Amino acid sequence: RLIYDFINSMERIRDGLEPYPISLRGINWIKFLSKRSIRDKKINDSLYSQYYILLDNVEYNLLGNHLLENGFSLLFGAYYFRDIKLYKMAKKILMKELDEQILSDGGHFEQSPMYHQILLDRILDCINLLKNNQWINDGLLDFLLDRARYMLGWLVRITFSNGNIPLFNDSAFGIAPTTFDLMKYARKLEIEPKGIKLGESGYRFIKNGKYEIAIDVADVKASYIPGHTHADTFTFELYVDGKPIIVDTGTSVYESSDRRAFERSTRAHNTVEVNNMNSSEVWCSFRVGDRANIVELEENATCVRSIHDGYYRRVGVYHRRTFMFNESEVVIKDELLGNKYAEAKLYLHLDPQVTCKMECGRVLLNNTIIIEAGRNYRVEKCLIGHEFNLLKKSNCVVIPFVGQNVCKIKITH
Repeated sequence: RLIYDFINSMERIRDGLEPYPISLRGINWIKFLSKRSIRDKKINDSLYSQYYILLDNVEYNLLGNHLLENGFSLLFGAYYFRDIKLYKMAKKILMKELDEQILSDGGHFEQSPMYHQILLDRILDCINLLKNNQWINDGLLDFLLDRARYMLGWLVRITFSNGNIPLFNDSAFGIAPTTFDLMKYARKLEIEPKGIKLGESGYRFIKNGKYEIAIDVADVKASYIPGHTHADTFTFELYVDGKPIIVDTGTSVYESSDRRAFERSTRAHNTVEVNNMNSSEVWCSFRVGDRANIVELEENATCVRSIHDGYYRRVGVYHRRTFMFNESEVVIKDELLGNKYAEAKLYLHLDPQVTCKMECGRVLLNNTIIIEAGRNYRVEKCLIGHEFNLLKKSNCVVIPFVGQNVCKIKITH
């Protein structure tokens, strides 16, 4: 009924015939029709015509995950209709774009863990399709298997023990299949993750004693399409005993709005804002101007130290952040190099479930975690958007400083 309703309304539904909706709808229709063994001429004629609209309007203007979705869907259309023209375009897109978009450590170059999950799910679907439908055997399956192993390896490395991903850049819960779901799917297809070391994606993940910490020391990798990028350089998320403590404020909206502007801003992340400016110039809903670059990175088993230049061209300041780890403590040292008069604020956003008690020079979280914040800190109310269109009240620790600041987070139990 729903498919017929769409077909009968196609002349009035302009947005529905854009290439991205066609791509998503085509895969879903093919899955549904195949599962129910439905062969309906009216539906097939409409679906075939939609695929040729897509073929003529592949999203080379947007690139990134949009172009990959076009390729995935064209592959499904090619197999469904046994259409070699659709297949050749699908293979061309997938081999070129996955070769470019999947980084050497397996991360997707738009650096959103949520989109990484979405695209990995699509790759697993395509592997499933090729394995179970013998039509063409020209190397595409082996190529997709290789990319899937790397992407699984990266995802496993940056997933917290409770199954959550860090919500870096445009990411939210409840949109993509979870890491656990994807691992289960991969094992059904006899695919195991490749053991990788986090590198080119710019994300680091440390497990030490009772805590886990995900860290962003990344340049913008998708430099020509940074639409899902936030001004979040050097942000982090901290979990203790598998529970979120210091978290990203998330992504709850894509429409151009004050909330969208805030969620992409530096102050919405667990990092340092200088002179009330963003570290990268984010604007509109999906635009980035001048952006922070990593100019130095050193790391070993107990320390990650990096410098970015996001503030240098505007206020003559480099931001150096050092993370130091031991079994019961994380030490974060922030230094402003250059303009000694620049004023900075360190933001630490707390998960809505975390209790917060202010004490002299420190903040007590859940009665077991101490943030040594100094004398001038304050706690502000904030909103956390870990799901689209859903905001929850929480608290944010704000620590003003000039020159440098050392913040210690101690786990006392």
